[in-house]
Amino acid sequence: MAASAPAVRPLARAAIPIPLSARPRTARVSLLPLAPLAPAQRLALGRTGQARLPARSRSVRCLAALSPEMRETLDKVVGSSKVLLFMKGTKDFPQCGFSHTVVQILRSLDVPFETLDVLANEALRQGLKEYSSWPTFPQLYIDGEFFGGCDITVEAYKSGELQETLEKAMCS
Repeated sequence: MAASAPAVRPLARAAIPIPLSARPRTARVSLLPLAPLAPAQRLALGRTGQARLPARSRSVRCLAALSPEMRETLDKVVGSSKVLLFMKGTKDFPQCGFSHTVVQILRSLDVPFETLDVLANEALRQGLKEYSSWPTFPQLYIDGEFFGGCDITVEAYKSGELQETLEKAMCS
């Protein structure tokens, strides 16, 4: 007796791919270095051992221009706390694993910090991406300066740089 081939069912709602020419394009701009980079900073190796550009040289998606009112508001908010974390959710109930990681790091260092939930306000979330030139959350600000996202915070924690930066901020 011959084995029968499995029955093939047609997809209920087959997706039709959109041609590349019909897809919306987002503008991309290249960030210019603020100062010449030292030879050791020019090229960093990723986890896979492949060369990658320093963070300042990567391109980012260009969002709507930040209004002067939003910039002024963000300046006030960022300057209101020594340590401020813009995150998804709250420090007691993070809505994202990356946000949870940064909260755990800050708690382990026993540093007082404030959080703002970017999921509660879409305008705030989009404005922050432009304000910091950083497209993802969480975003950590220390002493009014953007420090980085989850990956940078984890690396700085492991190297001891985060502890040093926080100690300087708390003493100022």
